[in-house]
Amino acid sequence: MRPILIMSAINGARRTKADHPALPMSAADIATESLRCAAAGASAIHLHVRDDEGRHSLDAGRYAEAIAEIRHRGAGDLILQVTTEAVGLYRPEEQMALVRTLRPEAFSVAVRELFSDPTLAGEVAAFLAACAGDGMAVQYILYDAADVQRFDHLAEAGAIPLANAAQLFVLGRYGDGPPSTPAAILGFLAARRHTPDWSVCAFGPTESACCMAAALLGGDVRMGFENNLHLPDGQVAPDNAALVAHFAGAAQALGLRPLSLPEARARLGL
Repeated sequence: MRPILIMSAINGARRTKADHPALPMSAADIATESLRCAAAGASAIHLHVRDDEGRHSLDAGRYAEAIAEIRHRGAGDLILQVTTEAVGLYRPEEQMALVRTLRPEAFSVAVRELFSDPTLAGEVAAFLAACAGDGMAVQYILYDAADVQRFDHLAEAGAIPLANAAQLFVLGRYGDGPPSTPAAILGFLAARRHTPDWSVCAFGPTESACCMAAALLGGDVRMGFENNLHLPDGQVAPDNAALVAHFAGAAQALGLRPLSLPEARARLGL
């Protein structure tokens, strides 16, 4: 069976400590939680940072602070992926500016956000080409089959380089949307013409089941408090590491194993 790259999305853009007291928001807390998740089996961390009021931020300085704190704690090989999520606050120009300033080893971006302004199509294509040239690992966020088809069209047009690309299929939604279901993965896979590595994230308490289905289908997984606060039995998880540990243990019982840090870096070309 194909080993799994486990990424932990430890905080997200919307939840706060009012949702869970262990949700990390400061650079120190982000570093502590990242190392716990790595010890539990995660080989990558999906990072969000906040401003002084706890709101979502794309401030490069705050990202640099969080990354430096994680590295200072000894996590030299842990993959650190930053988000460029707009959350209705940021434009494509600002998303690209974060990456150009920070120069992270890995970042995620929603296709429907980055390509939202047709007048920027040329600049966005040049930006992504430069990221590929610099060896950054880019994860493209796809919310439905239409996003998958748009990704393929952009790749065929030369706007998205496939050499450093991976895909993230998002199951479910924030709030009161339909529950995440493992079967939804099949719709994403059926829509693809190009087949880069792919991962799944899933909103709500079915997160673990959706991630297990992805792993059994040959994909990777992203899990954590950004999308879900509950263990599969319905109990509130004490922290992100508990979600990772439970999944890793269940996966190993089925003959799957998490990638080591060197293996994960090799898979992403880092």
